[in-house]
Amino acid sequence: MGQTFRSDLETDSLAPAHWLAILLVLITGVIHVYAGLVEGRIPVSLAGAGFLGAAVLVLLDYRRPLLYLVGIAYTAVQFPLWYVANAGEYTTLGYVDKIVQGVLIVVLAYLYWKDRNAPERERDATTA
Repeated sequence: MGQTFRSDLETDSLAPAHWLAILLVLITGVIHVYAGLVEGRIPVSLAGAGFLGAAVLVLLDYRRPLLYLVGIAYTAVQFPLWYVANAGEYTTLGYVDKIVQGVLIVVLAYLYWKDRNAPERERDATTA
């Protein structure tokens, strides 16, 4: 029989900071999908789907250091897009989302820094 999706998850190597990042990604992803559907803005929903997809990739242990860097850039781009797209019509949900995203950038930067400063054998053990 084929391998199940569940067996591909690699959660043993996840530290508390990883779980915090996953939680923050899920929160902002759900907010984006919800806001995009309510406001009829498909690109906002697609951005949310991107966040949710990234959470799955982290759980699958797919090139995590690269995901940290892409996640920082992807999340940082959301700030000017939000500012321009809403042009004075900012909501509480939008502010909450930006706070979540700001914390997410800090956590991702920490995870990247931690991974870059990990001893070589420790990095090899987490990728094997």
